[in-house]
Amino acid sequence: MQDKEFSDLAEAALRRIEAALDAAGVDCEQASGGVLEIEFADDSRIVVNRHGAAREIWVAARAGGFHFHWDGAVWRDTRDKAELFAKLSQLVSQQAGEPVTL
Repeated sequence: MQDKEFSDLAEAALRRIEAALDAAGVDCEQASGGVLEIEFADDSRIVVNRHGAAREIWVAARAGGFHFHWDGAVWRDTRDKAELFAKLSQLVSQQAGEPVTL
């Protein structure tokens, strides 16, 4: 995958995540450099960012760090092959203490 393709795909994913979080009523803020911070009532955060060198989207949450690679159709966790939005729904739900579907 070329740099431009990765950048376009990652930016689209971050915009989609931000829109889904807004629709779910979860606070988030996109910072410069392709970083999305999801904030919770207990002052904890989940950070989602694109990592250009690895051509991955990285997620840092209380439950750990996760790397997602584009498989040609969706972003998949490099370890368990979970889809990005499914995994993020799980992580946000855990940290929010209530079900959140993205």
